[in-house]
Amino acid sequence: MRLSELVKKIDYRHLSGDPDPEIKGVAFDSRDLQPGGLFVCIRGRMHDGHRYIPEAQKKGAVCIVVEDFAACTEAEQRAAAQMTVIETDDTRLALAEISAAWFGYPAEELKTIGITGTKGKTTSAYMIRSILENAGMKVGLISTIEMIIGDRHVKTENTTPESYRIQEAFREMADAGCEVVVVEVSSQALLMERVSGFTFDFGIFTNIESDHISPQEHADFEEYLACKKKLLSNSRIGIVNRDDPRFSEIIEGAGCPIETYGFHPAANYRAENEMLIAKPGYLGITYSALGREELEVSIDIPGRFSIYNSLAAIAVCHHFSVSRENILTALKGAKIRGRIEMIPVSDEFTLLIDYAHNAMSLENLLVTLREYHPARLICLFGCGGDRDRSRRFEMGEISGRRADFTILTSDNPRFEDPQAILDDIQKGIDRTSGEYVIIPDRKKAIRYALEMGEPGDIIVLAGKGHEDCLEINGKRIPMDERKLIREILEEKDL
Repeated sequence: MRLSELVKKIDYRHLSGDPDPEIKGVAFDSRDLQPGGLFVCIRGRMHDGHRYIPEAQKKGAVCIVVEDFAACTEAEQRAAAQMTVIETDDTRLALAEISAAWFGYPAEELKTIGITGTKGKTTSAYMIRSILENAGMKVGLISTIEMIIGDRHVKTENTTPESYRIQEAFREMADAGCEVVVVEVSSQALLMERVSGFTFDFGIFTNIESDHISPQEHADFEEYLACKKKLLSNSRIGIVNRDDPRFSEIIEGAGCPIETYGFHPAANYRAENEMLIAKPGYLGITYSALGREELEVSIDIPGRFSIYNSLAAIAVCHHFSVSRENILTALKGAKIRGRIEMIPVSDEFTLLIDYAHNAMSLENLLVTLREYHPARLICLFGCGGDRDRSRRFEMGEISGRRADFTILTSDNPRFEDPQAILDDIQKGIDRTSGEYVIIPDRKKAIRYALEMGEPGDIIVLAGKGHEDCLEINGKRIPMDERKLIREILEEKDL
């Protein structure tokens, strides 16, 4: 492909060298470069792609895309002089546009659905996919848990991959016969232009709360909200939670038609008559959907937020003319790995696995489960190493206040001492009167939880969710809680 075809949609202020060389590949990581390739220099937290210009030249790159050529070292400028140089204000945006062109604008061959928000992205994404697949469509997915391309499931490292990987996946999905793709869109993805280069057909905004505010993520809430709102600016139709306290701020300047869902009487898709369903080993919820779709909905995923997630799914699937029967069947059978996932182990108590791994998500989880009036609410969790220490104190305090009993254990210590992490959590829980025990070995901790289960209890294993390994000293050690539970049950008659 000629360079002129790749850069026709990007704004650049300077081009030097051969104005239209043949390009044989696109890369944003110098390790992926092939002779004849184009290299986009991306500034990351750990590495600056501009430092790899000499390596790109040695590997045979014929073109580089940079932000500030004058700031490059003499060695970098000498290497660049042997290639075509394109200078632009934002190489991340350029990468998105170039990637879309390189893969032949695959988003134009798909119906694209983007979902952002502090909570509910993953569950909503899987519900939408379940409904559309149940209606006979082939649906691709890019989520926190995995990427689904045709019949292939691929684990993901980030909620939303880099723009090149997204466009590559879109092309594979279109070639595999997918008609629709559902994408979880993180605030970081919007900040870093990972979902630029195309327009979403539908953009769903689930909610907004104070989260991801740190030196490594967003400077303040205003920046966080501004990033999230970019999804609506890049969508043809916006679907927004009408009940969110910041609804007016969310839709301000959206630039697309807005549809709403929630309990609010003005919502286009409205819920009424909610009822929590609790049986030994089972939690669920039912409600009446009114407005543009009128349905009696039953979901095997507990919690009021399941209503919001399913309403978002109903709202977008309404545009695909899906039958009521398909919607109800799909929602009833929807199961999301690691998101309030019920594990059948007993006819007397309920066991769940959930991804809650920060203070906000843990509190929301425990508040939700408390609404089912368990005999006891037992929470097992740990905290990851090499992360903000304050999270540990907060999570300890929340479990101490919200749960009847807490089991502290290990969760991805990474390069930290697991006991030091547990000591920090203990400081938080000691601020409360909550009862707890510390069992560092996660399998032993889970065994303890199962052994103490009594009629009417709800036991939740929090933090790992869909993850299937422990990160210890740079190694990823296989550890799936579902397998641990099976092993424990086989080893002992519980």
